[in-house]
Amino acid sequence: MQPTGIDGAYVFTPRIYPDNRGTFNEWFRADEFLGDLGYSFDLAQANCSVSRRGVIRGIHFTDVPPGQAKYVVCASGSILDVIVDLRVGSPTYLRWEAVALDDAARRGVFLAEGLGHGFIALSAQATVMYLCSTGYAPGIEHGVHPLDPEIGIAWPRDVAFILSDKDAAAPTAAEARQAGLLPTYTETMEFAARKRGSEPARPGS
Repeated sequence: MQPTGIDGAYVFTPRIYPDNRGTFNEWFRADEFLGDLGYSFDLAQANCSVSRRGVIRGIHFTDVPPGQAKYVVCASGSILDVIVDLRVGSPTYLRWEAVALDDAARRGVFLAEGLGHGFIALSAQATVMYLCSTGYAPGIEHGVHPLDPEIGIAWPRDVAFILSDKDAAAPTAAEARQAGLLPTYTETMEFAARKRGSEPARPGS
């Protein structure tokens, strides 16, 4: 996996094997995550969303602990996937990174606990698959408004945005911070360190 400019966020570009039948690729390997993160990606839930063009989902995040790490791929169609650093005190606080995900390059995005996530569907229909480290727990799930001008995500302007009522009513990052909803950089780093400390030693290490 290749790191992005935000600590804890990575992009995975698979090797694709084409032949006369179509293509094949490995889109998730636990050993690669262990090697890059220093701890295992614990799979607790797998989600699938289907969105029409212009749908924005996010920006979503979860309390830490327990947090929810995500690995996201676009199984069909195309999306612009967005990572937002919502960790108060982070050197990259409120910085965002956008990664094009589609059914051609088959890239994936990994986000560690504490990071915000969202995407916009660019194709007529886009199917997105998420692997999640914890199950859905509504009491600890939060969001910030995807059009928050302080974050300033450069969403494509050639589409009409479609938001859920919940996402449209989400607070700005400043409002979420004032309400004490945002995770801190310190607690997320300590959480990751505890996970690394609990990971069994790898052979030869």
